[in-house]
Amino acid sequence: MRVFLGSDHAGFQLKAHLLRELATAGHDVVDVGPAEYDEADDYPPYCIETGRRTVAEPGTLGVVIGGSGNGEQISANKVPGCRAALAWSVETAQLGRRHNDAQVVAIGARMHTEDDATEIVSAFLATAFEGGRHQRRIEMLTAYEQTGEPPALPQG
Repeated sequence: MRVFLGSDHAGFQLKAHLLRELATAGHDVVDVGPAEYDEADDYPPYCIETGRRTVAEPGTLGVVIGGSGNGEQISANKVPGCRAALAWSVETAQLGRRHNDAQVVAIGARMHTEDDATEIVSAFLATAFEGGRHQRRIEMLTAYEQTGEPPALPQG
């Protein structure tokens, strides 16, 4: 599977680790950047581009990495059609895929060891979307994104 990875300075070292680990596991990894460590860089360009590339190429997934993963997730979610999930455990990574059909996982490099982060990202990549009742919810979000009309509130 092709996997796009983007980070900021706080996630730079973990991104390098994940690039190696995922390639060794047989994934086609693409480093979206940054190419060099710069303590003054900003995460939005790299995370937005990771989201853009992932959405533009169906069947791919993305990983965005920063200190906490929060800003990285927010940035990727600004890309139309992108669903990014912040994962802090194997279970939240799997649920992001299984229930939300997330194409991008955000992870905090300051929150996890390299081994734990690898396990979380690997679980995300290995998990499929369940569909079913979850598909209806994804369709509501997609419609809102495309039209700006919020889903109707339940009557009652």
